[in-house]
Amino acid sequence: MTLSQLRSGEDLEWWRGAAIYQIYPRSFMDANGDGIGDLPGITMRLDYVASLGVDAIWLSPFFTSPMKDFGYDVADYRNVDPMFGTLDDFCALIVRAHELGLRVIIDQVLSHSSDLHPWFQESRQNRHNAKADWYVWADPKPDGNAPNNWMAAFGGRAWTFDSRRRQYYLHNFLPSQPDLNFHNPQVQRAQLDNLRFWLELGVDGFRFDVVNYYFHDRTLIDNPPAAPDRVNPANPQSYQCQQHNIEQPENLTFLERIRDLLDEYPGTTSIGEIAGDNQLATMAAYTAGNTRLHMAYTFDLLGSEGDAEQLYQVLARFDELGDNTWPCWSLSNHDVVRSASRWSEPRALLALTLLCSLRGSLGFYQGEELGLPEAELAFEDLRDPFGINLWPEIKGRDGSRTPMPWDAGVNSGFSASSEPLWLPIDPRHPRLTVEAQENDPYSLLTQVRQLLHLRTAEETLRRGEQHLLPPDTLPENVFALLRTLGERRLLCLANLGREQAHCIEPAALVEEVQDWHPLHLPEPIAAQRTDDTLLLAPGKAAWLVLS
Repeated sequence: MTLSQLRSGEDLEWWRGAAIYQIYPRSFMDANGDGIGDLPGITMRLDYVASLGVDAIWLSPFFTSPMKDFGYDVADYRNVDPMFGTLDDFCALIVRAHELGLRVIIDQVLSHSSDLHPWFQESRQNRHNAKADWYVWADPKPDGNAPNNWMAAFGGRAWTFDSRRRQYYLHNFLPSQPDLNFHNPQVQRAQLDNLRFWLELGVDGFRFDVVNYYFHDRTLIDNPPAAPDRVNPANPQSYQCQQHNIEQPENLTFLERIRDLLDEYPGTTSIGEIAGDNQLATMAAYTAGNTRLHMAYTFDLLGSEGDAEQLYQVLARFDELGDNTWPCWSLSNHDVVRSASRWSEPRALLALTLLCSLRGSLGFYQGEELGLPEAELAFEDLRDPFGINLWPEIKGRDGSRTPMPWDAGVNSGFSASSEPLWLPIDPRHPRLTVEAQENDPYSLLTQVRQLLHLRTAEETLRRGEQHLLPPDTLPENVFALLRTLGERRLLCLANLGREQAHCIEPAALVEEVQDWHPLHLPEPIAAQRTDDTLLLAPGKAAWLVLS
């Protein structure tokens, strides 16, 4: 399939209900044997990704960077870091992905840059240069302290003093990640130009890192304290409500400028990562209508453990807020503990079946289809500054970023390197390789393929409306929702309990049901029909077509 075919008029909203597969480049496939994954390695494995039945890939950062935060500290927004390859390698990846019918979404880290970016190097020289106002600078308090109480996500103050300017600069993350000043129109134009660069190369969209962090309160007012029940004593930032350092009203206007740019390239899309204190409300506001982001995701389901009541509350809250909005739900990514560990490995397929039931687009993380558990790492193996700074109570994100296991070869097929890999492979992962599961009809990989292809064929799941069934109308630990598209109705059920089976009568849950039949979910997850009832055992699910 060519790019022109991918972007034909009938596919302009391909993203609506799409399944998007996230690739963490450092850990996916190493083509040159240096122990670090790269772009040619990704291209080598795109046939595998396409075979899963997904619609697009999302690539985490591969841009020029000192890698203090592994690419989320960009030193050149328009180039590939040599460890990942070249710009030509990236263009070859796009060509191959499009041949396979896969769209390509890339990360964009607009809110902050590396302190090695030429913009910051110029800005910090003095208060009068051309880039002097491109970052957030502020004078010390009379006693020399930081301008306010804002805290950084990775620990410590969100301000670092620079002796040349005799001012503090803002960094919501590491001191090596200074925040850009989006109140400056020149900064906005520069970042929009950087987006246009990648659009001209043929990317199909962007995932915007911390998309609600672009603007700060110019008055630099202190953040208020958080409610005690929201405090994680291991992370100082959690003691505050992030009310003034992020999520300002000006952000919405800039999102509209991004959407105007994307509209110049029909068929492209945008996903926003929403962090902070009011994630669901922000996701609804940022995706409302057709002038802002196409879709967004929060950390609400990324922290879920398979509790039916908690899932209902998250989704019901978004439904209350989300009129004419579009979410992108995920259970795993590079920032959180893998879902197979949070939900438990035996319930990995159950978790993905429930995810595939939801209204919205879906994000899948590399290795999730294999059931990889979170890797256990020693402190000396850590690379993530979040984990290093807050160890041992917070172990960081490295456990979800270890190399993808492909086969029984050296380093599980990830790399031919004779030197240590950038992160070690967990001893439990080699038994779960792609090769080991590829031709096994009972493997999780086989079942996830069946699940994704079934969802692709069922337009009601991809684009239908959603009605949640309240927990008080359901048996204990059962999660249920009704999906509708035109006259077609699909009742999705999952028993998230661990002990009790339930006999479900669909006609008792949904009005005007004359008959029903199940869609053929993968056998290990499928509930059983008995006459007019459904036997929903623990860990089982069902998609029922109602008539």
